[in-house]
Amino acid sequence: MKSPIIIGTRGSELALWQANHIQAELKKLGIEAKLQIIKTQGDKIQNLSFDKLEGKGFFTKELEDALLANEVDLAVHSCKDLPTAMPEGLAIAVLTEREDPSELLLIRPEAVDHLQPYKLKIGANVGTSSSRRKSQLLAVRPDIIITDLRGNVPTRIKKLKDGNYDAIMLAFAGTHRIQADISGLETLKISPKEFIPAPAQGVLALQIRANDTELHKAIQPLNNGLTQDTAGTERELLRLFNGGCQIPLGVYAEKSKDKILLWASSAESETQIPKRVFLSGTKPMDLAQKAVEKLREKSGKSVFITRKIVADEYLEKSLNAYNYSLSGVSLIQIKPLKFTNIQAADWIFFTSKNGVKHFFSQLKELGFSPKIGVAGKGTERTLNECGYKADFVGESSDMEAVGKAFAKLAEGQSILFPQAADSMQTIQKQLTFSSRAINLLVYQTNRRKDVKIPDADIVVITSPSNADGYFGRDVFPKYQHLIAIGESTAARIESYKIKGFSVANRPDELGIAEMVFSV
Repeated sequence: MKSPIIIGTRGSELALWQANHIQAELKKLGIEAKLQIIKTQGDKIQNLSFDKLEGKGFFTKELEDALLANEVDLAVHSCKDLPTAMPEGLAIAVLTEREDPSELLLIRPEAVDHLQPYKLKIGANVGTSSSRRKSQLLAVRPDIIITDLRGNVPTRIKKLKDGNYDAIMLAFAGTHRIQADISGLETLKISPKEFIPAPAQGVLALQIRANDTELHKAIQPLNNGLTQDTAGTERELLRLFNGGCQIPLGVYAEKSKDKILLWASSAESETQIPKRVFLSGTKPMDLAQKAVEKLREKSGKSVFITRKIVADEYLEKSLNAYNYSLSGVSLIQIKPLKFTNIQAADWIFFTSKNGVKHFFSQLKELGFSPKIGVAGKGTERTLNECGYKADFVGESSDMEAVGKAFAKLAEGQSILFPQAADSMQTIQKQLTFSSRAINLLVYQTNRRKDVKIPDADIVVITSPSNADGYFGRDVFPKYQHLIAIGESTAARIESYKIKGFSVANRPDELGIAEMVFSV
């Protein structure tokens, strides 16, 4: 093998960080390397958004040409920029360990509104040239204005700080790798399960000539098996869509024991609400194929959900966009319970929106200054509407998992729990012996007997008490598939000897929609 080998790279700060990182890793393997900077079409054309640039691979083609011409021996790519159709004579030899694939929203302080999704003020001007980001942003925030944004990472951040935008969206991996200066900006890192990233985002791909077997063998210690399984699944789905990075397609996979969990989002245009699915399986190629079939499925279904339908909310709009009909009504009534004595505590923890509403409807001022925890983002939004911010927000639909995470934070402290009279107290059961739970009953739930429930293809049960309202009847309507929101609801459904239902990955509207589309 020749020494030193030549590494081909783009010249941006991020690309050079990536190339220098690989150069350092190769040196640990005893392989000397030099860098050669090559300008690509994407670097040269700065006045067009990604989706308007012709063809695919506009950040990779020139590097591939240099490989084929023996001008360089190895090219370092951001894997999300690399088309799935490989030029003859080239091969991806390594997929590196993945950096965090989350999206990062950077917001100017004056454009922050904690009451709004993604913390963006009404009508905010958001910079991005990614059609995938545009479609997912507009689906949740149709009021915002999207403006194209080009340039390398520091240039984009400077444009934001200069006031050209209220906010911009970037890949967290890029800003983290170069330690970009984001001081003075509000930062919101969004989970890849909520805002679905580009296929293989956060992964570096090392491309070589296919016949260079000696180099291929020498660099295999840099290959990451987990990345091969997860990013490989994502790229297979991209290949099946026959797309490059300019189409509104998001894919994210992670491994759980022997299964691959897959989230995907696609739309026909950046202005269409994307269709989202969540699937799992053991065979990556089969899983990718199934996801594509679900994303392309045209037939609509009827859906009933055990809560009131709010017009123009995300769930209704996304289902209607793909010819699903949605009806819903709560099968329970909420009755506030009066309370008088409030014990001061280190924390207040709310497990539901109703807990927040009925606690603050009676108590205008706390009289002490606790930290506040909430079970999820829906409860967090209700808390924000009451004028308070959460210090802890649960990230799972499994309340036991939320409880265990919170228990570590609140160890040895006192926690006030405003709750329902029939609360399952799942969070309290996860606390350590050194912590003290103070239960405060602020509402109770009663089954409604006056509700007529329609037959539906899909029924979504939103809470344990609504499960009682549905299955506690002498006769309940026909359905083809059942979805439970959260593990507590699933456990209550199982108590009625019901089997073969799905559990939504998240309890919010995005999670409900993607589970409905996955049926």
